[in-house]
Amino acid sequence: MSRTPLPTKPCARCGRTITWRKAWARDWDSVRWCSDSCRKHGLRQVDLDLQDALEALLAERARDASVCPSEAARAVGDDDWRELMEPARMAARRLVADGRAEITQGGQVIDPDHAKGPIRVRRPR
Repeated sequence: MSRTPLPTKPCARCGRTITWRKAWARDWDSVRWCSDSCRKHGLRQVDLDLQDALEALLAERARDASVCPSEAARAVGDDDWRELMEPARMAARRLVADGRAEITQGGQVIDPDHAKGPIRVRRPR
């Protein structure tokens, strides 16, 4: 007998998958954050700007082209772009959760929750 998979949803800040827990049964609809850190920082304007920058970069490129999150970080952060690298990766995960992008490594689509190292972002195929 197989079990029904538990409900999931993406974290509003980092885009990682949140899996239902019994402790959240009464307020599952209001769960938005995967961790205390995400809840503490919330979704800031710079996070939305990075997401917009990724989408704009993808729109400028050929349909099958990809972009590096660092390009969005450079577009938003100018000289301070390095500190925006993790927020840019979070923006990419949010786009994946919305079905507007895919994350790849070595040309292969990967699960954004388990991506380690350099990634690329492209439109879904």
